[in-house]
Amino acid sequence: MPDQTDATAPLTYAAAGVSIAAGDEAVRRLAPYARSTFGPEVLTDIGAFAAVTALPAGLNEPVLVTANDGAGTKPLVAAALGRWDTIGIDVVAMCVDDIVPLGATPLLFHDQITAGRLDPDVVEQIVVGLAGGCRTAGCSLVGGELAEHPDSLAPGDYDIAGFVVGVAERDQLKRPLDPEPAVLVGLASGGLRCNGYSLARRVLLGRDAQPGDALLCAPAWPGAQCSLGEELLRPSIIYAPTVLALFERCGARGAAHITGGGLAANIARMLGPETDAIVRRGSWPVPAIFECIADAGPVEPAEMEQVFNLGIGMVVAIPPDHVDDALDLVHRADHEAWVIGETLPGSGTARLTVPDAAQ
Repeated sequence: MPDQTDATAPLTYAAAGVSIAAGDEAVRRLAPYARSTFGPEVLTDIGAFAAVTALPAGLNEPVLVTANDGAGTKPLVAAALGRWDTIGIDVVAMCVDDIVPLGATPLLFHDQITAGRLDPDVVEQIVVGLAGGCRTAGCSLVGGELAEHPDSLAPGDYDIAGFVVGVAERDQLKRPLDPEPAVLVGLASGGLRCNGYSLARRVLLGRDAQPGDALLCAPAWPGAQCSLGEELLRPSIIYAPTVLALFERCGARGAAHITGGGLAANIARMLGPETDAIVRRGSWPVPAIFECIADAGPVEPAEMEQVFNLGIGMVVAIPPDHVDDALDLVHRADHEAWVIGETLPGSGTARLTVPDAAQ
């Protein structure tokens, strides 16, 4: 029933759970971080009703490439640790690394931060991550939305998502791979990124992770140099600049962002109907966190392969005679990478095999 303690008192937005003052303070704080990402194409400032961005000069037939994504349930770990400065990086990574396989350069970014109750300190931390991610990706954080939803989210709960717009030359868009041979180079993920957290949290933490949870503060695994909470909050690597460089300098023919669905399902998305891909298990080191999840569940190998990236966040198809150059470029960009398989004529499927198991 409605609160009837004072039926004569006038109702306010604040009494309904929404603080305009907190929202205004959050916007005041985030504006400098957003402006720090602006490129020369940005024509409006923070505070306009919408963002105006010019297309970069020098393009003959530019096309726009868009994607949106979020951090999934990873913010629940951030909330339990009281640390929000990396979640924005995750959101940017999930978006920009979805458009780069098509050959698109990230241009501008919008965020959506929804909370049960806005805390300007938390919002500021989130935007620090968003701005840092945008600077790494080379795009401008031109705007976003802050919203309080007191009846659908509890105080302290945040849902964070983003939307990216990229640009590419129409005749340089990456198409599904034809049967011409290519070597698959896998770029290290370093951890879960943003995928599979509902399963990972259930296995490692139970149904809920609370602030100060002893499990989050314990070593991630025996001998680990970080806590489980730090491992689960490890920010996603942003691959976009490196993948674009591989397209330009090494003739890379395609790329696959390894998100929900695992390696095989995402690699299949870059294949044409007459091309297969083989990925060899054991050709890269699988981070220890995945073994922890598999053992603690227990989670069957097939389920692990379907849900998690298993240590590979991006796969790039490289012409065989450019593999050494590609690996050198990736390593100079401070990514770990390995040759993990190849493409061959087939029917548009990707599969994981045991080492040297056959074509």
